[in-house]
Amino acid sequence: MANVFGTPKKATNRRRLFELGEAALEKAGWRVERIQGIGKSSVRRIIKGDERHTVSIRTTQDTWIAFPRNNDDSGWVTLDDVDYVVAVTVDNKDEPKEGQVYMVGGDEMRKRFDRAYRARLGAGHTIPVGRGVWVSMFLAEDPDAPSSVGGGIALDKKPLLSMKLDAPFDEGSPEVSAPVPGRGEEAPLTIAEAKRRLAQSLGVAPEKVKIVIEA
Repeated sequence: MANVFGTPKKATNRRRLFELGEAALEKAGWRVERIQGIGKSSVRRIIKGDERHTVSIRTTQDTWIAFPRNNDDSGWVTLDDVDYVVAVTVDNKDEPKEGQVYMVGGDEMRKRFDRAYRARLGAGHTIPVGRGVWVSMFLAEDPDAPSSVGGGIALDKKPLLSMKLDAPFDEGSPEVSAPVPGRGEEAPLTIAEAKRRLAQSLGVAPEKVKIVIEA
């Protein structure tokens, strides 16, 4: 998976994505607070009126996120302790232009990672305790491909917020981008959009995707 500190740009993008996750929560009406003494840099408390939750903000520059197993292999580090995962991903791992924020329930995410872990072990993979198990944001699950199981986190979900990576945080909050056609609204699917989505799911460049329509 991507070395998020491999270049200055990657380090900058990582900070940018994390800030985007916090900004999305604030724009949705949550007050975001650090939790004293928890020792986990990604974990935040979010508060809205009488409602409060613990969330983990995870960023990814290759469209996959990870959580490691705990020391006795009975569950997940950090993931077991949160109500939501705020997954902040780039739109394309090779030519990232936009950051997208998805807020996913902790129960859904734990089930996804449990499935991913079982599938990999069943396929004979060795996963040392403490090493992250990676699950894709956009690659749909295929039972014949163990590495895909648990994936598709962002599929059929509308981003909490989307924003260009090089856009400034003017006035303290980013603008919400227009909804993606076909996600949460009725709109015709164009060939260009279909190619973009397939390329994103398959991890290839859009120009490598060819669509044939037979009348």
